Amino acid sequence: MLKRSTLAGLATVLLSSTSILAADLSAPAPVPVAPPAEPCKATLLGPAYSGVIKANPNPSCFSAGPLGDLYVGGAITGYGYTQSNPFASFSTPAAPNDRDRSARFDFSNVQGIIQKPEGAFQFYIQAGGYSIPQLGFPTLGTFTQTDLLFGPVPVAFGKIQINDEWSVQGGRMFTLIGTELLFTYQNLNINRGLLFVQENFINQGVQVNYSSGPLSVSLAGTDGFFSNEITWFTGNVAYKLDDFNTIGVNGGLNVGRTNALDRSPRYQFATPNLQQNSGIFNINYTYANGPWIISPYFQFTNVERDLRVGIANSASTYGGALLAAYSFTDNFSLAGRVEYTEQTGVRGSGGTNLLGFGAGSNAFSVTVTPTFTFDRYFFRVEYAHVELGGITRGNLAEGTLGTGFGRTGNRTSQDRYMVETGITF
Repeated sequence: MLKRSTLAGLATVLLSSTSILAADLSAPAPVPVAPPAEPCKATLLGPAYSGVIKANPNPSCFSAGPLGDLYVGGAITGYGYTQSNPFASFSTPAAPNDRDRSARFDFSNVQGIIQKPEGAFQFYIQAGGYSIPQLGFPTLGTFTQTDLLFGPVPVAFGKIQINDEWSVQGGRMFTLIGTELLFTYQNLNINRGLLFVQENFINQGVQVNYSSGPLSVSLAGTDGFFSNEITWFTGNVAYKLDDFNTIGVNGGLNVGRTNALDRSPRYQFATPNLQQNSGIFNINYTYANGPWIISPYFQFTNVERDLRVGIANSASTYGGALLAAYSFTDNFSLAGRVEYTEQTGVRGSGGTNLLGFGAGSNAFSVTVTPTFTFDRYFFRVEYAHVELGGITRGNLAEGTLGTGFGRTGNRTSQDRYMVETGITF
């Protein structure tokens, strides 16, 4: 038989356990607490990439207290090239010792980026040196280009995110126009194409954005070709048909007039008079699925006669391009571009030279770019050929230069061999 003391002890334990169980049953259930938001996982404001060299999947960031997380990145890249038939002596008062050369080694990008892509107030700043090599156009030194184009801070804008669909931004922004992007590492090819030369690159102004589902729309009032005069109206509409296909239209127009010829020659490099007073329209399509990227687009530009700003005749250009890339592995891709463009007018008439090779001229280019990537490092080589038609030939005896390639301006073709390597982060 159990002793009374043992029975009393068991009773005490049972009563205590019953009281605890009753208290647990009567207490409210604990409220689940959401885990803290994972830092450094925001969708960045930029820069955009075309697909062969990819955006950093793990961007660096740090906490800035009340500002939230700030993200940092950039690119350090260098390039070299050799080419046939460089342009006739080309220099500016700001860089009298620089010119288009038959060969060059230089930085293509020495840039840093800091951005705040979250919250009601956001911002993006990109600073440093850069080169923008373009087919059919003289290539100057990197720091000469930086000085003559947009300075050491080419992009700097603030953005107000009103809600999930609407936002407003202002400052120095990437253009809404075109298919190719500005800096070398953003693109399938090292050189920008013939059609790109007709587009503006960086705009100063205000932009309104709307995005809902597959539709995105942006409208902006800007200074066009970096003229410091807000007279341009630009827009971009893109619609994602499905996971692989996107179609878009974009363009712009100078609704006023800018006499860029009155500006210092130093600033006419970034603000060419004809393009600043022109209008432009593009329609583009992109297919991106698995190893393939295919992107054709069509471009039309026009400038009207206006003697007030030194334009004696109207002129238009028509052009089309096909950009494509195929990734054989995660580390090796082959990209290419074919394009053709022509200008209205009578050859040799001395009329408005909107295309750059004279009235009635045309240009064809083909570019091939194999690219090797490893983590954030890339290495690529490129061959590009440009063929001109309908140029106006010069006469050295009369002291005139042609509108084509070469020191006399009478050559109709140019071959360019280029290499670029570096890291993006």
